[in-house]
Amino acid sequence: MPIQPKNLHSYPKFWPHKMGVVPTPVLPMSRSEMNDLEWDCCDIIIITGDAYVDHPSFGMAIIGRLLESQGFRVGIISQPNWKSADAFRQLGKPALCFAIASGNMDSMVNHYTAEKKPRSDDAYTAGAIAGKRPDRATTVYTQRAREAYKGIPVIIGGIEASLRRIAQYDHWSQTIRRSILPDSKADLLIFGNAERAVVEVAHRLAAGEDIKQITDIRGTAFMRQGIPEGWTVLDSSKIDTDKSLEHPQADPYADTSSNDKQSCKSEQTNKINPNQGAAHVIHFNQRSKGLKRDTTVIRLPSFEQVVKDRYLYAHTSRVFHLETNPGNARALIQRHGERDVWLNPPPIPLSMEEFDSVFELPYTRKPHPAYGDLRIPAFDMIRYSINIMRGCFGGCTFCSITEHEGRIIQSRSEDSVIREIETIRDNDPEFKGNISDLGGPTANMYRLQCKDPKIEASCRRLTCVYPDICPNLGTNHQPLTKLYRRARKLKGIKRIFIASGLRYDLAVRDPEYIKELVTHHVGGRLKIAPEHTEEDTLSKMMKPGIGAYQHFKKLFERYSKQAGKEQYLIPYFISSHPGTSDKDMLNLALWLKRNNFKPDQVQAFIPTPMAIASAMYHSELNPLKKITRDAEAVKTPRSGKQRKLHKAFLRYHDPKNWSVLRQALKQMGRGDLIGSGEEHLVPYEGGSQKSNPTKSRRNEKDFHHRIPVKKRRGKVGIKKSFSKKRKRIR
Repeated sequence: MPIQPKNLHSYPKFWPHKMGVVPTPVLPMSRSEMNDLEWDCCDIIIITGDAYVDHPSFGMAIIGRLLESQGFRVGIISQPNWKSADAFRQLGKPALCFAIASGNMDSMVNHYTAEKKPRSDDAYTAGAIAGKRPDRATTVYTQRAREAYKGIPVIIGGIEASLRRIAQYDHWSQTIRRSILPDSKADLLIFGNAERAVVEVAHRLAAGEDIKQITDIRGTAFMRQGIPEGWTVLDSSKIDTDKSLEHPQADPYADTSSNDKQSCKSEQTNKINPNQGAAHVIHFNQRSKGLKRDTTVIRLPSFEQVVKDRYLYAHTSRVFHLETNPGNARALIQRHGERDVWLNPPPIPLSMEEFDSVFELPYTRKPHPAYGDLRIPAFDMIRYSINIMRGCFGGCTFCSITEHEGRIIQSRSEDSVIREIETIRDNDPEFKGNISDLGGPTANMYRLQCKDPKIEASCRRLTCVYPDICPNLGTNHQPLTKLYRRARKLKGIKRIFIASGLRYDLAVRDPEYIKELVTHHVGGRLKIAPEHTEEDTLSKMMKPGIGAYQHFKKLFERYSKQAGKEQYLIPYFISSHPGTSDKDMLNLALWLKRNNFKPDQVQAFIPTPMAIASAMYHSELNPLKKITRDAEAVKTPRSGKQRKLHKAFLRYHDPKNWSVLRQALKQMGRGDLIGSGEEHLVPYEGGSQKSNPTKSRRNEKDFHHRIPVKKRRGKVGIKKSFSKKRKRIR
């Protein structure tokens, strides 16, 4: 039976609501703003690494406005100076707690490229200025908040905390780091979509409950010593991977006794029984009937174990990802020294009515006035976009969406989306009638769900669409098509574009949707992400074969022609993904050459925390399959030289890469691909390649975005263009 959570808006509102002190025009960021509101203090202070933009595309704005709707006085400290605790005192002492997040992005991804080079700007900062937040911002902010006011509960959340809730591989230090909980010393971690958890925590703190006693909320993690009485521990912390043993090792997923003397000894450094207080301890895969999920916890290999053993790291990743369905997930624990990191099951998704209410809170949809005329690039990008759903059941191994937002799609009602478009139209004087996007993590998973709620609640598949689309998945795009049609008929709306990532393997199941999209909602170019062409690599990504792309391309071109439009697909690809060989990248480059694609930008794989592909990268094993002594090895491009080569294959047309490619082709025995003909990948040294003029002109529109100046640049762009021409004439 589906779990019935408490409604988000069923709590009695906190007393400030009755006094008329909330809601506010904008959440205060200074004492003077608090004084204007006649507040003596804030109940909850949010600390964020982003500039404060009061828009539902920014997580801290959602949490702030949601807490405010519950009656709490909420202040925001945005991008504080972390060099001392002074900036963390600027709003005074909160009555209930600090709520801390690094921002909409992981701070390390925000700061560094895949090659660990510092980025020169920050899209989430006013003026795009880099360096306004520290590395590992959540941990640093938490430590400073504790210094500012000792004894005040500190709760961490957002994507940085969510993806570091257990021990994880850290690309930037090339080490296994502990869970962010013991590192930050936070009292509580809220992972995933935080609405349910943060509202319940706030009300329980307001009722006087000790933060240390709040241990039963889904979607939260905390530190604990020992196992509470009455719990059953499924022990998944032991797997013997000693390859020097002559006899094959037992399958760790098979039925075995927990007293098996051949299993490896724990790598824990202390003598405390990690299962102290547990009523019953059994092997993880021992099929025991009658176990209750709400009193069963799975013990993962400890931090100390996964640091030393890559097999255990891959095993941990596999077990962790099998426990992510809110319908059947069990609690998880992972030993760190003498204490456990305890993870409750994931949160129950919001109902459509709850989701609507969250996105219809009284946002100003603008940056805080304190930033003046400074531009915030991330806001400029999403200012006129509408979020219609969240979550993703694609399960791409390199992506963090499913680890953070979950696989169950949460969708807004059609009426709610229409109301938001009308709000933009009626209240923003700069709005010109163009909605930049109707989407979310994906463009076309709106209202797609499992056909049977019972199957959905019991499923442990990591993806609904690989190796093929699950027969239990509904793929009807009619509700989305209906939304598009209604939205574009609104008075004052000129164009509605779709800019979110499109799952073309789903779209081909509904050609009518593709026709609607291509005819009315593509602005000349549509970005899609096949990611690769080779099956070995795609299987490690859990992405469909290139045949699905070709199928979609035919439909796209057919309907574009019927609409009398010249439109192009912009495919994106990833270099250096785990499981990718030099030969795979060569084949991809040859495919690009045959199709006359010349990518300007290349996405290099970044091992982000907790992603399955990151586990592959570190362990060089495949956690998509059972981890045994003979687990599948995954060859991974790790060296800077090889990663550079893989990027060069994607940009085979750039003369800067020709010397690298010539050398590699000779070493691979493919010197036949060096020459000046159409069949060659790169020219001889000192030579140049011939190209088809007709194809080249098409390619300019397709990949380099060289569209007419008037359409792209506006008056300023035209002046600059003419200025350059005059210089050349002189």
